[in-house]
Amino acid sequence: MIARMSDAVDDRDGTAAGGGHGGVAGEGDASPPTLRARRIAAWRAAPRVLARPGFLAPLSERLALLEAAGGVYDLDEDSDIYGNGVVEALEQRVAGLLGTEAAAFFPTGTMAQQVALRCWASRTGNPAVALHPLSHPEVHERNAFSQVSGLRPVRVTDEPRLPTAAEVRDFEEPFGTLMLELPLRDAGFVLPSWEELTGVVDAAREREAVVHFDGARLWECTEHFGRSPAEIAGLADSVYVSFYKSLDAFGGAALAGPAGLVEEARAWRHRYGGNVFQQFPTALSALIGLERELPRLPEYVRHARVVAAALREGFAAGGLPWSRVHPEVPHTFDFQVWLPYDAEVVAEAAIRAAEETGSMPFANYWDPRGPGLASTEVYVRAAALEWTAGDVRTAAEEFAGRLLRQAAAPA
Repeated sequence: MIARMSDAVDDRDGTAAGGGHGGVAGEGDASPPTLRARRIAAWRAAPRVLARPGFLAPLSERLALLEAAGGVYDLDEDSDIYGNGVVEALEQRVAGLLGTEAAAFFPTGTMAQQVALRCWASRTGNPAVALHPLSHPEVHERNAFSQVSGLRPVRVTDEPRLPTAAEVRDFEEPFGTLMLELPLRDAGFVLPSWEELTGVVDAAREREAVVHFDGARLWECTEHFGRSPAEIAGLADSVYVSFYKSLDAFGGAALAGPAGLVEEARAWRHRYGGNVFQQFPTALSALIGLERELPRLPEYVRHARVVAAALREGFAAGGLPWSRVHPEVPHTFDFQVWLPYDAEVVAEAAIRAAEETGSMPFANYWDPRGPGLASTEVYVRAAALEWTAGDVRTAAEEFAGRLLRQAAAPA
């Protein structure tokens, strides 16, 4: 048997850093389940959750997704070989949705962006990439820019938001490319206003730099900006989009932009080992996601705002001394919750709440942010639409009371 892999997302190791509940097992005894294992089991078993991400589902459920494949592609067509067939059809669909001349499928977003940015560096003659220190390449890619692609990241701002036009315009050293992550996930899935975004792009162009969007979650941004994916992508010279982060596909990504850039990117994709022999399961799952999930994303964003407001009200009613929902009005359908307790304490309360009540509004890993401070990411998807604002308030109030009782209990 092949060992089960972690449910890590975006190179974040689910709960490994959060500590397990295991100790030293006795002779012949199995170790107690870790905090992570208990959390995942509770998430799967809870009747009421805010999201049921596909990556946590058993293999049988994931394979069942492909039962809908006949509705998005002619299954009598030949299978793909090195990027033709259904992969090519997916590329054309993405280019059409984003309004670009072309798009190329990549097995990972990390590879797609490495390739895009090294192509731009060769064209501009400047390997410096201006970005935010919380951007995905800086936090989750093990210094791949410098170690693999010969690029040099320069940090435009340390503020937990996207850079401003003034910060880009007045940055003290030259750069060939400005990379903007939309939304900036590790700052709380935050976005600028449309006017701020266009101002930042204009400022980069004034410096004769190209603009690349890390649009892994660009599909989620339309409600906030009031613009279509094509209008958003049209601001940049190139854009990367993910198929699993928003659309629940098996994996995969696409790089979209001018035809010449995409052709060059295909050559580098081959050199990077990304020209995979067959990728039809992933391509089909992406087409299904574009058909099924993409039209529903604005509804999820609107409901995330309802959920966020109800959580704040529930925490206050439950007597918590302090809490933070960030952003207060979510920009996408994901946001952060901060609470004044150690990460393991809050994680334990979340698991017990699911086991005892059947409701699990906080199913993700809790990140230690300092002594007595933890945060988590809240995802709002189709499952959350079954929750009214009152349901969320009640669950948050019960959770707050549980935390207070747990903190007051003798050690």
